[in-house]
Amino acid sequence: MTSVLLVEDNTWLAELEAGILKRAGYDVMVAHHAPAAIQLVDKTRPDVIILDVLLGGSTAFALLHELQSYGDTGVIPVVLCTNMAEQLSADKLVSYGVVRVVDKATMHPDDLIAAVKVATL
Repeated sequence: MTSVLLVEDNTWLAELEAGILKRAGYDVMVAHHAPAAIQLVDKTRPDVIILDVLLGGSTAFALLHELQSYGDTGVIPVVLCTNMAEQLSADKLVSYGVVRVVDKATMHPDDLIAAVKVATL
């Protein structure tokens, strides 16, 4: 079973997104901030990470830098899920392991599932 680490500081949205992914058959872990995400990555090595860009106390980029600084975590594909999608260049994010950017403002439940499928190909 594909394991997904969902990093989202909005509890309501995290529960909603986790439910969508679980119903699609994924094993989902949730972290509400970057330090918790790092602990889960170290402990479980998820197959894919879905990451909100603006996290309380940190940004996704601090977490992405941390992940990329290690060979074993730097290969985990990342899907950014953000309201800032229009401001981000997918081409410039490839070096961070980002395989897809999902716009929270326009996303549908199937968008998360499709993003995980793309990330795990």
